Amino acid sequence: MKVDLFDFHLPEELIAQTPLADRTSSRLMVLDKKTGDIQHGIFKDLKNHLKAGDCLVLNDTRVLPARLFGEKTGTGAKIEVLLLKQLEGDAWETLVKPAKRVKEGTEITFGNGSLTAVCTGTSDHGGRILEFKYEGIFYEVLEQLGEMPLPPYIKEQLDDRERYQTVFARERGSAAAPTAGLHFTEQLLNEIKEMGVHVAFITLHVGLGTFRPVSVEDLNEHEMHAEFYQVTEGTARLLNEVREQGGRIISVGTTSTRTLETIASAHNGRFEEASGWTDIFIYPGYEFKAIDGMITNFHLPKSTLIMLVSALAGRGSVLNAYNKAVEERYRFFSFGDAMLIL
Repeated sequence: MKVDLFDFHLPEELIAQTPLADRTSSRLMVLDKKTGDIQHGIFKDLKNHLKAGDCLVLNDTRVLPARLFGEKTGTGAKIEVLLLKQLEGDAWETLVKPAKRVKEGTEITFGNGSLTAVCTGTSDHGGRILEFKYEGIFYEVLEQLGEMPLPPYIKEQLDDRERYQTVFARERGSAAAPTAGLHFTEQLLNEIKEMGVHVAFITLHVGLGTFRPVSVEDLNEHEMHAEFYQVTEGTARLLNEVREQGGRIISVGTTSTRTLETIASAHNGRFEEASGWTDIFIYPGYEFKAIDGMITNFHLPKSTLIMLVSALAGRGSVLNAYNKAVEERYRFFSFGDAMLIL
């Protein structure tokens, strides 16, 4: 299967640059995965498509202010660092720009010198391993010096960094937001629970794969970067009960989807308490074992995310829906509108 099969024309002005004032006022396209039929509404309408006994599964990862701007010790050269994954202790896998200036042994200082880093090695795809030194608590230093790692297609400054967090973000560790969850407010979640719909949480820390384009023509040759996930015993038990009682499991975002499918694939369609690293790559031909539906944003052409959506709803239906979204001037990507696939 070729990457070009997932291309579509996207006018640049449809890439949302800022979040809406009201999280729930974004538009919602509803796509029937069996017929390809499309309905248009707003995100608050989500309640009209859920019923008692269903379960929404949300990713409670919290985005780190993971973009740091420093200087190379000795030369003063400007260096940008993006934290991707904590390895051991104070060692992190990072992306560094310009990478050619950061070789093994290079030291970088940040802010007033309250944080320094030494390059101790390289990782896949041009990454750098940095060992950090500081006084106090690393995450507190990061809160002072770091910036939100907004995707490269967002050019505007973010006034309120909490708008790149979900309202239920708890577990620190992501290099990017699970953006389908950005549409929810506490009020909407409470209204959904009052309907008898279950709400469950998993954790997947979004990593390097989010920033990597598909660079091969044949999908069989693409390798996903592994990301850390965790599902508790309580969440696993709830999901099994929902399934046994005939409720639908609706994942919020591709990250929740990949986590649930990883676990169900390893346990014959059942859910178990688990944590580890997943590099599951879902594209058309994949047989879903965990979810019945999904809420997701509108994704980049030729990305692994549009491939996952196409696996669930069919490539033809998804590309038709995306073309309709362009015609109807939907907002795309992280701060954009949402799609519900049922």
